[in-house]
This record gives sequence, structure tokens and C-alpha cells, in this order.
Amino acid sequence: MGFRFPGVVHTKQLIQKSFFNTKDVPKGFLAVYVGEKRKMKRFVIPVSYLNQPSFQDLLSQSEEEFGFDHPMGGITIPCTEDTFINLISFLNA
Repeated sequence: MGFRFPGVVHTKQLIQKSFFNTKDVPKGFLAVYVGEKRKMKRFVIPVSYLNQPSFQDLLSQSEEEFGFDHPMGGITIPCTEDTFINLISFLNA
């Protein structure tokens, strides 16, 4: 028996749009990198998430791990892709 979560799939597709450089990031959005060092995935998220306490916790973890030197050129979030997608789904609800 399986469960389907259509909202999660929609959210994942929304935030995984292919944006190849900073010029491709729409106004009001920012690029973040999520995942393991060799398997980083780029997500484009609304800047409004920066005000959410749960997202601010991730940013604090990022600051502790990377400081302000992000090797990918954007904000690097130190969590798994699944954890990040769950958080974004929660914020979209």
C-alpha cells in the first residue's frame, strides 16, 4: 500500500526549475544549493522563506558549517535534499 503526496511533487517541480546562472533567477527569488558535497542540487526559492524561523535555522547551520564562503557561489544548505523538500513543502502549506 502506498501513499501519494501530490503537493510534495508539485513543490519539488516548482523549486527545481532549471536556472543556470544568476541572471536566470527571477526577481524575488534566490538560488540555494542542497545536498552532499559531490551531489549538490540547485533550488530557486522565494526570498520570503528567509523570514521563516525553520528556514532561518537552516541558514544558521549553514553559517556554522561554511561561514560566508560558499564554494558553489550561492547559499549552501547543509541538509539532505529530502529534508529540504519537506521543509519547503511545509512552508508552502
